[in-house]
Amino acid sequence: MYDLIRYHLGWTDERGQPQEGHFAPFFASTLALVASEAISGDFSLALPAATAVELVYNFTVVHGEVQAGHIDAQDRPSIWWVWGPAQAINAGDGLHAMGRSAIMRLSQKGIPADRVLEAVAMLDRTCLTLCEGQYMDLSFQDQLVVTQQDYFTMIERKSGSLSGCAAALGALAAGADDLVAGQFQQLGVRLGMAWQINQDIGDLWGERGDGVTPSNLLNKKKSLPLIYALEHASTADKRELTTIYMKRVLETEDAARIVAIVDSVAARQHAEGQAAKFVEQAFAELTSLGLSQEQQQGFRQMAAWA
Repeated sequence: MYDLIRYHLGWTDERGQPQEGHFAPFFASTLALVASEAISGDFSLALPAATAVELVYNFTVVHGEVQAGHIDAQDRPSIWWVWGPAQAINAGDGLHAMGRSAIMRLSQKGIPADRVLEAVAMLDRTCLTLCEGQYMDLSFQDQLVVTQQDYFTMIERKSGSLSGCAAALGALAAGADDLVAGQFQQLGVRLGMAWQINQDIGDLWGERGDGVTPSNLLNKKKSLPLIYALEHASTADKRELTTIYMKRVLETEDAARIVAIVDSVAARQHAEGQAAKFVEQAFAELTSLGLSQEQQQGFRQMAAWA
């Protein structure tokens, strides 16, 4: 099982041989380190929390790849494609258990037992919330009518919850009280939502801007640009989008046509604007924390990332 996990994390190839240059930390897990450093000047206090978030995130990725049928994960085959969906689910469950074990290591950083227990409970609640978000995301694929508010509620659960949890855990690890940790959590939620919107933009347009990406060809994801187009496109274009999304499988020409319709109503610009609004809300929360410009620097870099 650990061979599958090492492969998924980019540490080894399919034969178990060491591989360099493939691992990049997840947005939310980095946020935990930034929060701890902003408060205490020491990011290392939050390493157990960041590790837990990283592992939990990868648990969702492994299961998500099985659910969506994604053959490729970044630059190589998904583990379910190499070892089968049953073993991929097993590896995903293992990642979740490892994440929960990792959060316990906060005790090794001198954090009192009651605060460690609070961190564990927060991580568990977040796992349940992000599963709710993933349930919503999958259910949207079978719905023709999804509102922007539905989408925002979904990404708040699916992505915002884990980023919010990470920021709160980083604050908790640095010794912040519940009130301050709650403010960091709200900041993290907004940054996580902005990050997810831009992930969805990248998934829809692809590297070449033509919509030819694996996620578009294998599922019917309702991202913000598409939802906006369904609300604002001409009647004929709405009808065409509906016809395309009633197909069992989308083809290359379908994806290209979807992008053309979405482009016709400036849906990408709208989505980018909404992401910017969530970043603004995050900075409003940051301002209320009374951090110095130096303490805010890490969060400004995270905002640029989002």
